[in-house]
Amino acid sequence: MLAKKIRIGTRDSELALWQANTVQKKIKEFGYQSELVPVKSTGDIILDKPLYELGITGVFTKTLDIAMLNNDIDIAVHSMKDVPTVLPHGIVEAAVLERANVRDILVHKGLAFLDEKGTIATGSLRRKAQWLHKFPTHDVVDLRGNVNTRMQKLTDSIWNGAIFAAAGLERINLKPENYIDLDWMVPAPAQGAMLVVAKETDEYCKSALSNLNHSSSEICVHIEREFLRELEGGCTAPIGALAEIRDEIIRFNGVLFSLDGKKKIEVHKEVKIGEQLDFGKICAQEILNNGGRELMKEIKEIMK
Repeated sequence: MLAKKIRIGTRDSELALWQANTVQKKIKEFGYQSELVPVKSTGDIILDKPLYELGITGVFTKTLDIAMLNNDIDIAVHSMKDVPTVLPHGIVEAAVLERANVRDILVHKGLAFLDEKGTIATGSLRRKAQWLHKFPTHDVVDLRGNVNTRMQKLTDSIWNGAIFAAAGLERINLKPENYIDLDWMVPAPAQGAMLVVAKETDEYCKSALSNLNHSSSEICVHIEREFLRELEGGCTAPIGALAEIRDEIIRFNGVLFSLDGKKKIEVHKEVKIGEQLDFGKICAQEILNNGGRELMKEIKEIMK
């Protein structure tokens, strides 16, 4: 058994704790001891404002970053889609775990409303824009909180449905029978992936976590996040991206919408594994050169 006890920082929601426990079990298999250190994030505390109004990227990760830099924790476990594309100075990616279901799902109270007027809840600009693109007569209302809170809010509301990441509900066995897969909706960059970060100087933790890294998941999420970074998205623009590997080929689908869902700029590209250097950036440049530059300016003006 190895000596140092690794302190695993995590948000304190059921899903975040599930993710942290998963990492704890996996590093234990390699002989490492650890303990969980739950921390409340700003994004979990302030629930009465949409995420984009909080005005900071990394609203769910910042508290854990500070705890790590203050030496209160050694590593932190995140849903990778919540992590800013540029990590704080001194913190590095230590492992991307094998990716789970990448899709969004609609949890609903019956589907008759799809052909009429309806009200759907989501806290995501990406989901809102894609829903309005497909269903322009519907209303989309803001929904915040951890997955348990959001599910309860849906039950207590008069809404027709709410959009969730499939992976989150599957991980904590909260996926109900009354859902449909939104296979037409392009997911958030790195959706379904878990990221573990460590201090750049902490060779012990980096070595422990290297056992957990899943290389094909890492390749795909890095392309998606590179695409996001080049578009300068963060939480403030409706951007979707999905890279998938099949038969040594990486297939990429990226999309940028206007906030109201009326404008859509899309890119489809593929590249061989091993030739993916700057692939996400190249895909983003195609979007920017195809009207995306102007659209990003419009979005930033509206979001000011």
